[in-house]
Amino acid sequence: MTRLADARASLFAGFVLALVLVALAAAPVGAEDRHEGYYYPEVTTRETYPARAPTLPDSDRLRRISFVVALAQQQSNRPYPPRWAIFAKGAEAEKLLIVAMQDGVIATEYQARAMLALLTAASRGLPGFDAEALDENYTFLDLLAIMGFERLTVSNGRDYAIQFDIELQQ
Repeated sequence: MTRLADARASLFAGFVLALVLVALAAAPVGAEDRHEGYYYPEVTTRETYPARAPTLPDSDRLRRISFVVALAQQQSNRPYPPRWAIFAKGAEAEKLLIVAMQDGVIATEYQARAMLALLTAASRGLPGFDAEALDENYTFLDLLAIMGFERLTVSNGRDYAIQFDIELQQ
C-alpha cells in the first residue's frame, strides 16, 4: 500500500508541477501586463511617448486617483450611461486604463486617438491643473505625465488595445 500511496503522491506532485508550468507559460512576461486578458484584450499596438511636460514634484498616488475620480464624475454627470470605463491600476496608480463599455464606442484605434484629443480638453478644467499655466500644445499624454502616470492603455474591450508607455521627465 505504501508504494501505491507514493505513486499517487508522485503523480499528484507531477500534476501540480504541470499546472504551475502551464500557468507560468500563460502569464505575461513580467508582471507589468497582468491586466491584459482581464480588463482588455491582448495589446495590439505599443507606443512610447516621450512626455514634453515634467512630472510635478507632488504628483503621487492620491493625485492620480483624484484625477481618475474627477474624469469618472464628468461621465456620470451626463444624462446617458458612461461610454467607457476609466480607472487607475498599479501599486501607485501609475497605470491608466480606458475601456469601452458599449460596442461601437472607440471601435477603432483612430477613434481611440480622437477620444484622447477630447480628453485633453476635458482634463484641462479639472482640479489639480492650472489651465492657464498649461502649454496649449500639451496632449492628454502630457497631462498624464504631469501627474506621474507611466502607462495608458485604451481598448474597445473586444479586439484591440493600444498601450502608451510614457517616458516621464524629472
